[in-house]
Amino acid sequence: MALENVKVYRKKLCPYGQHAVDLLRKQNIQFEDHLFANTNEEQAFKINHQVQTTPQIFIDGERIGGYTDLAQKLQVAPKATSNKSTSYWPVITVFSVCLLMAIATQTELRGFMGFSLCVLACLKIMDLPAFIKGFVQYDLLAKKQPVYAKVYPLAELLVGLSLLAKQLPIVFGTIALVVGFIGAISIVKSVYIDKLNLNCACVGGNSKVPLGFVSLTENLAMIFMGAIMLL
Repeated sequence: MALENVKVYRKKLCPYGQHAVDLLRKQNIQFEDHLFANTNEEQAFKINHQVQTTPQIFIDGERIGGYTDLAQKLQVAPKATSNKSTSYWPVITVFSVCLLMAIATQTELRGFMGFSLCVLACLKIMDLPAFIKGFVQYDLLAKKQPVYAKVYPLAELLVGLSLLAKQLPIVFGTIALVVGFIGAISIVKSVYIDKLNLNCACVGGNSKVPLGFVSLTENLAMIFMGAIMLL
């Protein structure tokens, strides 16, 4: 099939994007291959074209969709690609263990939140580059000031320790309020306004926890605990 002015917009290491360009080459179709330089460029592309996934293929300026849509247009069977589904299991595990720790130490809500924040911070710090890569995709402050993504796990850890030790409640209560507020606004914009399909970096950058209600609840809980510490 003769196609002209074909453009492929994809990210590096994306299996579906690679399938798309392989298919075009196999069909001897000339195309322009555009690799996103970073996640910010990819997210800007998604918002501009009102799509949730990449790759996206354009023919003569008209968007036809992703790899499967391209295969259908070329009348060939799309290649199956394995893709790990999203899962809430990491979040359930963290909060279940922290709840048991709070019950065992008789520290109630303060202990539960303190343990949870410390464990979540630990998961982020274990692979900080992966966390930063995921976090800057949706956090409004981290997009403008990437250094915020680097200090976020430390701030979360300090707030958790402050809750457990009952020390410096004014300082860390304020930090909890600010961090929770920024996080909540970021998630509302990304998920409910921009309709982006992203993974949450709350339990580490390589998790498959979908960004959404659970992530928003975590930040609202941070705001609540910050208010309790100040009061």
